[in-house]
Amino acid sequence: MPPSSNSTLKPAASNPAGPNPAGSSLRSDWLLLAAFCGFLFFFGLSYFGLVGADEPRYAQVAQEMLARHDWITPTLGGKPWLEKPALYYWQTMLAYKIFGVSDWAARLCSAVDATLMVVAVYLFLRRFRSGLKFAGFRSAGFQLAGFPLDGALMTASASGVIGFARAASTDMPLAAMFTIAMLAWYAWHENASKRYLALFYIFLGLAILAKGPVAPFLAAVIVVLFAAAKRDYGLITRTLWIPGIALLGVVALPWYVAVQLRNPEFFRVFILEHNLARFGKDVYHHTEPFWYYLPVALLGLVPWTMLVSAAVIESIRVWWTENGWKENGERSQSGHALPAFLVLWLVVPIAFFSLSASKLPGYILPALPAGTMLLAEYARRHVVEDDRPSLLLIVMHSTVAALPVVAALMMQDIVLQHRLPWGRVAAISFGLAAGLAAGIALTLRHQFGLRVLRFITLVPVLLAVAVVLRRGAPALDARLSARPLSQEINHVDNRSLPLAILRLPRETEYGLQFYRNQSIARYELGQIPDGEHLLVAREGWQKNLAKWTTSRRVTYLGSFAAQGLDYYWVAGKSSN
Repeated sequence: MPPSSNSTLKPAASNPAGPNPAGSSLRSDWLLLAAFCGFLFFFGLSYFGLVGADEPRYAQVAQEMLARHDWITPTLGGKPWLEKPALYYWQTMLAYKIFGVSDWAARLCSAVDATLMVVAVYLFLRRFRSGLKFAGFRSAGFQLAGFPLDGALMTASASGVIGFARAASTDMPLAAMFTIAMLAWYAWHENASKRYLALFYIFLGLAILAKGPVAPFLAAVIVVLFAAAKRDYGLITRTLWIPGIALLGVVALPWYVAVQLRNPEFFRVFILEHNLARFGKDVYHHTEPFWYYLPVALLGLVPWTMLVSAAVIESIRVWWTENGWKENGERSQSGHALPAFLVLWLVVPIAFFSLSASKLPGYILPALPAGTMLLAEYARRHVVEDDRPSLLLIVMHSTVAALPVVAALMMQDIVLQHRLPWGRVAAISFGLAAGLAAGIALTLRHQFGLRVLRFITLVPVLLAVAVVLRRGAPALDARLSARPLSQEINHVDNRSLPLAILRLPRETEYGLQFYRNQSIARYELGQIPDGEHLLVAREGWQKNLAKWTTSRRVTYLGSFAAQGLDYYWVAGKSSN
């Protein structure tokens, strides 16, 4: 019989005379974590080059710091670039030093940090929501791996986590350090061990080194609101532990002091401009509507979006009706406290950054692990109570879980044509997705229900990632990265001549800067090299170059058709 909601569930005892089931389960958990993180985060990091403006820019800053053996001042093009703290750069410099400078090495620290975050989720859930063996499973010949593994793999497989784990950016270092810090804080809240509070402050210090003061601000808001929800305001003062604050200072302050002493403009550039001004004004043209982060969060939680939404609604309802606002002194039941904490952790970053005038998708990455952990707790609770989700919820979850396969199969056409290619490819894609959705729905309606949620939902995730790397990566590389353009230019330039561009986007400028490891001049800004150099411009612009290259010989070298670009050799001013 399935266990009742009042039954006492304990991990299965080990048999001293035979194999240790707990030890076997632990080994299989670690193997699964290693396999999934290896594939989702590390496999194919070099399949396409750095894209966008941020990836090559951050990668180049680390390359310049390593070349100068300078661990204090970030530079770009030889000039101080003080928009972000140093943690990502330090990690990438170590990767460059070990593996050499490359685009995959620039992405490596994000993959490592994502893995650390997933491991932290697993260890937290194993310690405080230990994996359970349920009656009825053994008789069916089925053994549950445990909900700690569910929570870890749900976190690893969220689309936002996969995407930023494979990106050379500061977002994943912040999300990982912040996640570990918040898990450590709740661990301290559960068992009052100061070692967890010490870990909270250490990783909060690392989060400050990842992206600045936003980490302690968000942590403070979450803790204060959680204390208010429990009506335990002493929790706030107990959190303010002087040795822990000292640890935070030891971790974070030395670099901030050193970079300020070397660069007096650091406080103005980093704190005033790139934190306060960026929040209050759309200084950098990242304006979006107030509701922008709602769809971003929902997309970032795919394939778990529907069930996370259900878990949030249920957690709020349970806290409100059974725990949160009663006057009988029963407000702090541990079983309801964790979901309430996770809801606050999920909602606070989304709400805070919704108020910001400048919005980018990665800002709310630290919120996503709270959503997947909330879902793991939701699934655990429903399995314990033998309460299956409604058919409508199962159908919605199955549909959302299968849809990424459609995008993956049509990725090449979407990137190349900028539209959905209605035709044979679309019919095959939607047909396969429909079959997967039906399979997921039927499996979840089976007697095992949510017990196999993680297993059955990971199938389309793995398939989608594999297809993107196999079919989509070449198109992404050709259309969105400067790597193939740089490779073509290098074939005709064996002297590493200076390189200039004319009215091209920042993505191309920073991409060429990283792959050529040289500063890129901009003709339209009057940065025209006096000596011979190479020039990249839009396709067919040769006749328009005369106004910038008067009395200088210009030779067409070739075209990069995938991005509609031509490249030229331009003689020096003294050449005939």
